[in-house]
Amino acid sequence: MGSAPNSSGLLKGKVILITGGASGIGRATALLFAREGAAVMIADVIEEAGQAVAQEIVGNGGRALFESADVTRAADCERMLNRVSREFGPIHVLFNNAGIIRRASILELSEEDWDRVMTVNVKSIFILSRQVIPLMAHAGGGSIINMASGWGLAGGPRAAVYCASKGAVVLLTKAMAIDHGPQNIRVNCICPGDTDTNMLRNEAQQLGESSDNFLAEAARRPLGRVGKPEEIAQAALYLASDASSFVTGTALVVDGGGLAGSI
Repeated sequence: MGSAPNSSGLLKGKVILITGGASGIGRATALLFAREGAAVMIADVIEEAGQAVAQEIVGNGGRALFESADVTRAADCERMLNRVSREFGPIHVLFNNAGIIRRASILELSEEDWDRVMTVNVKSIFILSRQVIPLMAHAGGGSIINMASGWGLAGGPRAAVYCASKGAVVLLTKAMAIDHGPQNIRVNCICPGDTDTNMLRNEAQQLGESSDNFLAEAARRPLGRVGKPEEIAQAALYLASDASSFVTGTALVVDGGGLAGSI
């Protein structure tokens, strides 16, 4: 797979763990990273789709494993890390990509909604990174990429807990970069705009809107369209590779200009 078309081997020899890797941006990133020469561990709670991604990579000559894991549970994370270390070796890159969204105002949210979104979007990064960082430090360093959002930098309507969680990811990323730079561990986050995934269509359902109207509204940005998962994956590739060797503590906005007039 490292010799596939459009591959330059940017991640040759690297071991990478991607959470939420069964679909959307996670899937696109797993396929791209494998094509660039990485051995990829895909973690997700959606077992059939996650297995399919791993099988697609292996079928194209790459190296991949799938682990059914809930990254909000420390025991699942430990089991997953033990397996990837045993089968692939030390982890060089962690992509904390798993996330969920609940479109609602504060008055519409239940306490359970709040806790679930904050746990999946923020606490999972804490749980997994706390286990990965000592391994990376022992191996001489690495790169951690956290999935934030444009709505971690600017607010949005009926998205109170999502905005709160992604804003937390942005500042957690900066704090981690400060703490672990001396261990040669770079920590950055990606802030995508609306991207053509099942999650985006699920937002339309939550808001009671048609997918067509919702996507048309989402495309109202300078580039005139929503993003593709593969485009966000390219941003992750930059942060995972040595091309970004002096980049840490950064919130990389990839949104077709959606926030250009806001921040």
